[in-house]
Amino acid sequence: MTRLKEKYNNDVRQSLVEKFDYSSIMQAPRVEKIVINMGVGEAVSNTKNLDKAVEELTLISGQKPVITRAKKSIAAFRLREGMPIGTKVTLRGNRMYDFLDKLVTVALPRVRDFRGVSKNAFDGRGNYTLGIKEQLIFPEVNYDDVDKVRGMDIVIVTSANTDEEARELLGQMGMPFQK
Repeated sequence: MTRLKEKYNNDVRQSLVEKFDYSSIMQAPRVEKIVINMGVGEAVSNTKNLDKAVEELTLISGQKPVITRAKKSIAAFRLREGMPIGTKVTLRGNRMYDFLDKLVTVALPRVRDFRGVSKNAFDGRGNYTLGIKEQLIFPEVNYDDVDKVRGMDIVIVTSANTDEEARELLGQMGMPFQK
């Protein structure tokens, strides 16, 4: 069992039950899945860029991502429906806890001028979205192998009903929110 999962089961869940007055321990919010999405706009002109993004996302997440395709054609972007334009991966279970642990303890502190992540990036239903400007903050990505700096979106889906509950859950699991 992963370190973060144990922490959740032993400490975090109990303190959430006490803080929000749940009648059952099963009402305590938990992290359900993490979706990492990497949009590769330049894949329109050159598909090799997409392969590189898939490779990097596989390294970061430990799981093979799926290729996302365009839903609509947009002439201004030279985009046709069905063209591959990005890649995403959905993590659940132990892989999800491993990734969250790595994100909080290793990757985020390596961001330049890091002062914490925004408290306002919740969507109103207890899900948190985080944008990362470069993939180099992850220890698996070798600086010499990177051809281009790519960003990614990380969506943490929780079973919380309100933003307050989700903020408390992520805060106790070590997410470095701004003071």
